[in-house]
Amino acid sequence: MKKWIRGGTVVTAADTYQADVLVEGEKVVAIGNDLQVGQAEVIDATGLYLLPGGIDPHTHLAMPFGGTVTSDDFFTGTKAAAFGGTTTIVDFCLTQKGQSLQEAIATWHEKANGKAVVDYGFHLMIADANDQVLEELATVIDQEGITSLKVFMAYKNVLMADDETLFKTLIRAKELGALVQVHAENGDVIDYLTNKALREGNTDPIYHAYTRPPEAEGEATGRAIALTALADAQLYVVHVSCADAVRRIAEAREKGWNIYGETCPQYLVLDITDLDRPDFEGAKYVWSPPLREKWHQDVLWSALKNGILQTVGSDHCPFNFSGQKELGRGNFTKIPNGGPIIEDRLTLLYSEGVRQGKISLNQFVDISSTKVAKLFGMFPQKGTIAVGSDADIVLFDPAAERTISAKTHHMNVDYNPFEGMQVHGEVVSVLSRGAFVVREKEFVGQAGNGRYLKRATFARP
Repeated sequence: MKKWIRGGTVVTAADTYQADVLVEGEKVVAIGNDLQVGQAEVIDATGLYLLPGGIDPHTHLAMPFGGTVTSDDFFTGTKAAAFGGTTTIVDFCLTQKGQSLQEAIATWHEKANGKAVVDYGFHLMIADANDQVLEELATVIDQEGITSLKVFMAYKNVLMADDETLFKTLIRAKELGALVQVHAENGDVIDYLTNKALREGNTDPIYHAYTRPPEAEGEATGRAIALTALADAQLYVVHVSCADAVRRIAEAREKGWNIYGETCPQYLVLDITDLDRPDFEGAKYVWSPPLREKWHQDVLWSALKNGILQTVGSDHCPFNFSGQKELGRGNFTKIPNGGPIIEDRLTLLYSEGVRQGKISLNQFVDISSTKVAKLFGMFPQKGTIAVGSDADIVLFDPAAERTISAKTHHMNVDYNPFEGMQVHGEVVSVLSRGAFVVREKEFVGQAGNGRYLKRATFARP
């Protein structure tokens, strides 16, 4: 049966207006105030915003790291995403040197098949840009629709690639129309500072931040940008956390280069003091790049408002405090890096951004959905509410107030880094391709209903 969503306020990246939305099958088929509907299920959206489903460009589900595995798999992670108003994720597929790309992709398909409750795609890590890998990329892009490639500039001797690998990847991406992503931190410098800290007996969680200073992120961001310019390619800097990196992205964009940036809610509302919490509680806030001094938050909000940064991803990489984060007691380098963010991304952006006047309502939609869809080859199927687009629609109550807590969240993890925060705005119901996943705050979705997305090649938005 058709779904007639009545009485709501449609919010897109460009417009805000009162209108009804008619959904038939998986698509939006009409938008207006005097719709000729016929027989349909009526959904009352009075007082609610109708938002395009959020798109999270940065997740790590069922991912091995540091001798353990992230605590959310593709079922629990996408379920939590849906409760947070996210209807599409793009997860990172890890590769290993000597392994074919198709083998790695097959492993990630096995993780997701039959589990995801919302739609998903993959980014592909490039560990080694040898001739075989560079040749195989053409097949990956054509057959798998994986059009974004990740290169790590950090995690020495684990994930880190050298500059030659990054440069070759950028050149090949230019040829094939792929968007290269970088984790921009100087891994060699971090390795030196980390070993020095341990030799000096500095093992508490706060030293995770002290050994990964903002200068190391700024330098790597600048180096990646320089290589991108040399290759005449396109670059997306993930999880930007500091002013040093923002400045380099701003300078590159002023020159007209194809450089884009993402930040995350944790960098917008938390700061380095959280890492210094007593009784090893700081371990809950260990991720990379680390949290920065509070003043960086204003720089990041301004960069979102002014278009220097285009998107906000969650970098959802959850590990339980008990039994996982605790692996690093007595040695901060053994704390699994990452935090549970996927469920609270939209609410934090709305409450701390829109409500505080740091970004507009339309910018909120743009950075949480529309711009992601454009950058990663999903627009206009995803990222907007328009006739012909997928009916990924979030009914959002801007007046609701709630307290974030691990007791009420849906992520499969034993803590919430935003515990106790009072926020405005709450997801009421969520449709993914026309079917309810969350209805009146109750889960009604089903494992396996999420569909794998083959994405288009890069086109400058």
